[in-house]
Amino acid sequence: MSVLTSPRGKAEVVHCRRTESQDIFCIKSLIRKFTQKLFGRLNIIYLLEKANLAVTLCNDKEEIMAHAIFLDYPNWNVAKQDDWVSLFQELDSEIPCTPLNTLFMHFFVAVDEYSTGCLKEIIRTVFKAVPELYFIFLIVPTYVSLGSTLITVFDQVGNIPCLTYDEDFAVHICHRHDHYPQLHIRKARVEDHDDLMPIFMHYDNTLREIYGEYFLAELIEAQDEENHAVVCEVEGKAVGFMSVCSSVNLPLLHECFDLGPFHGFCVPHPDDLLEPLKESSSIQESQDTEIKSDSQGSQKVAEEPGVFASSEAIVETQEKESEESSFEDMLSGTFSRLSDEMQDVEQKFSVISVVGDEDLTLSSESSLPSFLIPEESSHFRPIYLGESAAFCIQLFCIDEKYEARSLDFMSFVFSLFPHKNFCLISVPHLTPEFVLIQNFVKVVPFSNCTLEHDLYVFHRAGLLRSIKIRLANFVDTAGVENLVSTLVLSRKILDDFAQYNEACRDPDGTALQVFVAEVAKQIVGIAVIRKEMDIEYIRSHYNIEDFIYFSHHQQEEHGRLHHFALNPIFRHYTKFFLKEILRLGYKSCLYYPVYPQSRDSKLQNSSAHSLTSALHYLVPVRPRRQIVYPLEKLGINAPSKEVSKDQSSYALNHTNRKLTLEPKVTVNARIVVVGASSVGISFLETLVFCSHLKFNNLTLISTHGLPGKKLLGSEQRKFLASDHCFNDKDYALMSLCSWVNVVVGRMTGIDRAAKRVVVSGNETVFYDHLILCTGQQYQVSAETRRGH
Repeated sequence: MSVLTSPRGKAEVVHCRRTESQDIFCIKSLIRKFTQKLFGRLNIIYLLEKANLAVTLCNDKEEIMAHAIFLDYPNWNVAKQDDWVSLFQELDSEIPCTPLNTLFMHFFVAVDEYSTGCLKEIIRTVFKAVPELYFIFLIVPTYVSLGSTLITVFDQVGNIPCLTYDEDFAVHICHRHDHYPQLHIRKARVEDHDDLMPIFMHYDNTLREIYGEYFLAELIEAQDEENHAVVCEVEGKAVGFMSVCSSVNLPLLHECFDLGPFHGFCVPHPDDLLEPLKESSSIQESQDTEIKSDSQGSQKVAEEPGVFASSEAIVETQEKESEESSFEDMLSGTFSRLSDEMQDVEQKFSVISVVGDEDLTLSSESSLPSFLIPEESSHFRPIYLGESAAFCIQLFCIDEKYEARSLDFMSFVFSLFPHKNFCLISVPHLTPEFVLIQNFVKVVPFSNCTLEHDLYVFHRAGLLRSIKIRLANFVDTAGVENLVSTLVLSRKILDDFAQYNEACRDPDGTALQVFVAEVAKQIVGIAVIRKEMDIEYIRSHYNIEDFIYFSHHQQEEHGRLHHFALNPIFRHYTKFFLKEILRLGYKSCLYYPVYPQSRDSKLQNSSAHSLTSALHYLVPVRPRRQIVYPLEKLGINAPSKEVSKDQSSYALNHTNRKLTLEPKVTVNARIVVVGASSVGISFLETLVFCSHLKFNNLTLISTHGLPGKKLLGSEQRKFLASDHCFNDKDYALMSLCSWVNVVVGRMTGIDRAAKRVVVSGNETVFYDHLILCTGQQYQVSAETRRGH
């Protein structure tokens, strides 16, 4: 909260929040004639539907004081929304504006008495909410002055003509450094102790109780080549602290986490053992022919000669922006393929562990989809003999006011370890996800991991800001093939890519678009979208209007996401990738269906899409209860075939322009549900459909697995008790397997002190929250004695 003071001395306590639909009436009351001269006559509801970010400023009585709308393309029709970058770069070559670091103000209103203070507070909030943002442009007609309010934060940089009629418009700019600047990072000094201790004590005093009152000064004094302490400072005062160390317990991490996608955080060595020996894995070979292990894809990448050979020399040139192209070898050597990324994704879709008797294991595994069986069932762990390529963050703390700039630390700490490419940090499961680790990649733990921490990793190349999203072309063929070559559905992705290059549409005429993400002249991501042809079916069968006003979106603005793959070291750019797809593709909404799988591991729909690492950045849409229409009796009054047609059920996920800059709250707490009863399924459904929350550790323990996955045959399932609250179609519409890990087995004990449950007598599952909802059980009633 902030305090604004009017010229007459009146004070108001204000705070910023996201704009809501019920704010529209009050916003309209703030519009003046001068507002229309600046921004034109606007439909506020329509503009809010298409805005990337809309901010409302309220006082302590929740009265609206000001409002602003920001989009990722210019207003007043001075440039096409997919082609404005070159035009604005020509205005001033010293302003390196890109779609990543630029937004445009399309609308602003405020209470007259507090307008200047409201504007500055909104601008500061926007820069804080979007760390990648560095420039905000404002475009107005040249014959209109900015007025006494807007001129306080915007400076004119030039004029540009209108595309449709003969008139010039003035371009004004607002810079980040004037409102919420980057932090200055330097090595810590002992005299920083007094500035930093209040920040530490604000969060916790555990460290002082364990190590003494001057633990921080001792830590700063103990710096050497392997241990460093750095601070961020504002106006000469330290406001944040980070302690980093090059000593990492890699053997422990290898035991507890799947480090295959990152080559074990080690430098490649010719004697690395990356796959089991053929002599010792003869039993496994028959399975391997059927199961395409994603980790083996990464092993092939690592085995390529000279894969990492040039990365050491390349790292030294990182800070030279003019030589960003030198990262090409690093990217190709480290993550040129996505097989390992998909292993992470597939485990999120349903990591099914089968425990218990041998007969249960065999009967269950034989019916599982091949890509759902975790690789760790082979108990093989790669052996890495190279030197460690990682350092870790031991201690981190920053003042809340500057938390949004936490990533400013990373460039400096990587410079302290020029030969290390990975930065690691581990946090307890119950720790809320703070801003810094939102840019990290969460490492997938093995099912037998006993550590009480989550592990996150950040790669050096993730600091690059030169990522560019564009439409694909034929020249990208080799890069796309290299990117997706080891994915399960790589053939379908490449076929769509070829079809786009040939005709930009399917044989049936459906519009097709393919976008690629490019960094340092290398393809690091690909997305395939089509025009959504079943939009009326979606509107009638799903609660899509919980997220959009349907009437404000044209039919051609709805797209279906078919494939999405992004290099894991750039995963923190996923939302930017989606935002650019919408801008460049002239779309306002994207839909991603998840089709169920049949018992024989085949997708029920031939057009089913590949798995996507972007799933957590989409929101699941609840299905709508359907009316059973007597079509023959209704005759001409029956609903259209688009609404009443019978097609394969699927779970729908969605994103739109309003959600591209909307953060989700991540919950890493281990929530274990015992029993696939109606209560247990309903509980998981409630968590999954919380659009503003992202649950990373949901686990279901069930004797027969997740209902709807058809681990048992249809005849066997008839003998299971059911209250018919959910049927197979309901399970398909929820797609719980996309969000919930499943352990097939029977809970035989609970250790409340250690917070773990025992499954099938010998396996353990750890929890932070345990939900017991076993449902009705078969009971053999005891005979009652007849009275004499």
